[in-house]
Amino acid sequence: MIVRTFHFFDYDAVIALWQRAGIQVSQSDSVERLRHKLERDPELFLVAIHEEQIVGAVMGSYDGRRGWVNHLAVDPSYQGNQLGKIIMAELEKRFKSIGCEKVNLLIERDNEAVQGFYEKNGFASDDLIFMEKWIR
Repeated sequence: MIVRTFHFFDYDAVIALWQRAGIQVSQSDSVERLRHKLERDPELFLVAIHEEQIVGAVMGSYDGRRGWVNHLAVDPSYQGNQLGKIIMAELEKRFKSIGCEKVNLLIERDNEAVQGFYEKNGFASDDLIFMEKWIR
């Protein structure tokens, strides 16, 4: 298993992985938006490779204060084999190397399996209200 930085030639395979893993792909995941994201902190977008196939991915970002975890996905056929933990450990290592001390993430309230995964990996829930607005 190799965990490395995402390259744009990985785009189609990562989108397909996200879809297989049940992640809702949105307009924020378009080629244009991900190119823009990669201008900021490309070293935080990771893919896991096994036998030349992308079987895991996570898109991290850093706003100068907090790290953010987005779209962590492991191919359903590889889930339960510690791959998510391996990917997160590499992302946390990279966050630490740029001075990030706190990492945040958002989970859909009904996604109990993912909540359990993050709790086992040291995350705790916080009672916040999440609000959003699309600016088009």
